[in-house]
Amino acid sequence: MRPRVVSLDLKTMPSEEELRAEIERLRAENDALKRPARGQMSLKVSEKGAVSVYGLGRFPVTLYREQWEKLLAWADQIKRFIQENDHLLKKKE
Repeated sequence: MRPRVVSLDLKTMPSEEELRAEIERLRAENDALKRPARGQMSLKVSEKGAVSVYGLGRFPVTLYREQWEKLLAWADQIKRFIQENDHLLKKKE
């Protein structure tokens, strides 16, 4: 998408309608840039102060800090369990 250039020449000033349309276009572009790309993971703090991970599936995974700390402390055990049970686990592709 090529950026539009707004002329500063007073003789060719854009109309109020053109300026409003440009503002709306820029707002939409800004909103699109704020959203992570599909499949890309992102983190947010929820309204209740928990950590939400977006991008794993349709809904975010949300846990409180203590829950994340317990889960992350188990990372090696989880990885080992997945390896040991690989033949039983389905893969979403």
